[in-house]
Amino acid sequence: MAQRTITIVDCNNFYIECQRVFNPMLYGKPVVVLSNNDGCAVARSNEAKALGVPMGAPWFKLKELAKQHGIIAYSSNYALYADMSNRVMSLLRQFSPVQEIYSIDESFLDLTGFERRDLIKYGQQIRKTILQGTGLPVCVGMGATKTLAKLANHCAKKRTEFDGVCNFNYFDDETLDALLMQIEVGEVWGVGRKLAPRLNDLGIMTVFDLKRADPTRLRKLFSVVMEKTIRELNGTICIEMEEIAPPKQQIVSSRSFGMPVTTLEDLAQSVSLYISRAAEKLRRQQSYAGSLHVFIHTSPFRTDQPQYSNGFTVPLPSPTDNTTRLASIAMWVLKQIYKPGYQYAKAGIMLGEIVPAAGIQNDMFSNMEPDSKSDRLMQTMDAVNRKMGKGKLIVGSQGYGQPWAMKQERKSPSYTTNWDELLKVN
Repeated sequence: MAQRTITIVDCNNFYIECQRVFNPMLYGKPVVVLSNNDGCAVARSNEAKALGVPMGAPWFKLKELAKQHGIIAYSSNYALYADMSNRVMSLLRQFSPVQEIYSIDESFLDLTGFERRDLIKYGQQIRKTILQGTGLPVCVGMGATKTLAKLANHCAKKRTEFDGVCNFNYFDDETLDALLMQIEVGEVWGVGRKLAPRLNDLGIMTVFDLKRADPTRLRKLFSVVMEKTIRELNGTICIEMEEIAPPKQQIVSSRSFGMPVTTLEDLAQSVSLYISRAAEKLRRQQSYAGSLHVFIHTSPFRTDQPQYSNGFTVPLPSPTDNTTRLASIAMWVLKQIYKPGYQYAKAGIMLGEIVPAAGIQNDMFSNMEPDSKSDRLMQTMDAVNRKMGKGKLIVGSQGYGQPWAMKQERKSPSYTTNWDELLKVN
């Protein structure tokens, strides 16, 4: 049986590079992208990392360093990042019939059977195509398993001798093991900073140490995931390609507020908005939700203020994907948990007990028909928003003012998704 060649293509500093594509003056400068409400640094250019900007650092603590070194900060521009991701993934489809989109900036490709090609050159062709088509730099890692491919990608990024493409399948055992001895165990996919100290306590310091560890023993000490990781490091596939992403079993929608919220009305608007987003995702994956959880809480960092948090889950009479039905129930739940006199910092909802829409069975007392007027309204709303733009047609309970909306004071234009914000060249 031919050796598998699993490949992962990973965009370099994705959020940062998306900003640079449309503003070339940012190249070579320290840049950070901030989290919701411009809170913390969630992406850093290499120049910002070199200045010692840590991941997750609060922006207010970085302002003096930013002033001293000219660090440029941007609010997260989710519309831009999502559109650029879609362009990358679309271009990658031409390189393999089997693709798994793993995250917004990563995609697995199965290149098994492509061995007649020079796969290093093929990887460079992938890099060139993505750079020409989107302006984004990527690195390519290849291996016999997903775990090895991820490690190869790490080497492609960190080691200049690989020039952005690393194929572990081209290494003999001795050469590969020598390389794995130089990589800390925390770099292994699924290990990370959290489990690395526990492995270090067992004398497992490098990737090679983990490769040679007893999988059965470590399964007892950790989990079956650790056993699979060890077997994958030894070339046995335990994590297969998923060409079609499985439907989500839970859908969570929440945001921190841009300013403290005190009234039930403002909380209701935010919860209604989150319900709308979650219900749209439900319909997109053709699923129904069987339970709904609503939660609210004050800021745990404001110790000078009274603290309150609460959440409540209700089973739905019949599974549904209908925004208006879900919003009505969410409003009832919110009224049960809301208490006046507090400054709320965050609210959110979670849809659970998600099941496929096909073959759904209502309870015997339900009068909801599968093609009811209300459901046809949802189909129309989705169609309008797809054609005219997100949020063009909404349920009235979402409101329009939304003074509590997320802060994005440093947001760049939505260059690729908004006609009014197209890049202008003088």
